[in-house]
Amino acid sequence: MRWIVLTVVGAYLLVPLLSMLDFSTRGAGSSRTVEAWTAIASYTELVSAIAVTLELAVITVAGMLCLLVPTMVWVHLRLPAVRRVMEFFCLLPLTIPAIVLVVGLAPVFSWLAYFFGDTPLVLAFVFVVLVMPFAYRAIDAGLRAVDIGTLSEAALGLGASWWGTLFRIVIPSIRGALLSAAVLSIALVMGEYTIASLLNYNTLQVVLYQVGLRNAAVSVAVSLAALIFGFILLFIVSSAGSRRSGAAAREESTLAPLEGGLQ
Repeated sequence: MRWIVLTVVGAYLLVPLLSMLDFSTRGAGSSRTVEAWTAIASYTELVSAIAVTLELAVITVAGMLCLLVPTMVWVHLRLPAVRRVMEFFCLLPLTIPAIVLVVGLAPVFSWLAYFFGDTPLVLAFVFVVLVMPFAYRAIDAGLRAVDIGTLSEAALGLGASWWGTLFRIVIPSIRGALLSAAVLSIALVMGEYTIASLLNYNTLQVVLYQVGLRNAAVSVAVSLAALIFGFILLFIVSSAGSRRSGAAAREESTLAPLEGGLQ
């Protein structure tokens, strides 16, 4: 049954990707060509949109981590009664349609354009709001899996400051959860179309749609490359989590004889 499930899921995921690869490399007759892939660099607006989207992803991840991590750690340690309220507000963007967000944020973006200029990087402000539900769930799972209360009390008792405890104790303990939240945020930024299109900013998905009207093969090639980039990120996260688990297991096996001798 496990092999059947894995085969069905693998086919569900791989067949569309193979179809995209087949379409983007299809030449005249039955021949194969990489013309669509090599032509990506000739679309200057596409290259610019990729650079802008990557910049947005970096700014969004940095803003999300700076906003959520200290707040969530403080709530878990000092204000556990507020946890449900914070969860409600963090999950609220899931219930609001994108068109409603655009209508509500349009006056805000007019002020942002006044202060920061007419740059698509101001989309990072709304992207931070959009990624909050997914990032919150990932970080919350990491915080619940580690007894950060005991760790932080021990660190503070030994003279560490609050920020020292956060950066040297808590963050290394939930590194896997932070990487997962970052990957989810990057995936959402790279795949977001509605808000950027309605606000007339050229991000990757908006330009992909425009390029697809002229050359569908190039558009599919870039989409496949973006998906492969996401898979590579997921592989890096899983590898980092596996190395962390392996190091923790080796540390426990090393300390066990010492603890037994002390007892």
